[in-house]
Amino acid sequence: MVSNKISGDKGEKEVIKLVPCPNCGKNLMLLPPNYPLYDLQCTGCSFRAQVKTNKSKPKKEIFGAGWQIMEKVLKSGFITPPLILNFKWKEKNINKQEIRFYPFVPKKNLKKYQLPPTAKRANYWMFNYIGLDNLPFFVVYKK
Repeated sequence: MVSNKISGDKGEKEVIKLVPCPNCGKNLMLLPPNYPLYDLQCTGCSFRAQVKTNKSKPKKEIFGAGWQIMEKVLKSGFITPPLILNFKWKEKNINKQEIRFYPFVPKKNLKKYQLPPTAKRANYWMFNYIGLDNLPFFVVYKK
């Protein structure tokens, strides 16, 4: 089984290979590992985004990340980072892929939760992106 980190890293690389900057059309590039909030940025403008990869058809709720940094950003008056979702699945033995760009994810679409005491990161606060089916998005790649 492939870990979420390996799957996520691979998904980020796919996005920079397949998708131009939604703002200016230039190439996207990865930010350093563990860079807070953002995974990639444009090589030509100030565009940055968070990337999430899911091995599923597009769905309305996906795992987010640790809540602490997001909460600090939101409390400082900044908005949620733009989101690029890389969905990959098989349909009738055919590999499918859809990469969506969500330019704005309101705070109400973040659902905070705490990991159980038995989890590897016991009692750690996380969040999911929810209500994605009700948010505007652009399909920036489809296979």
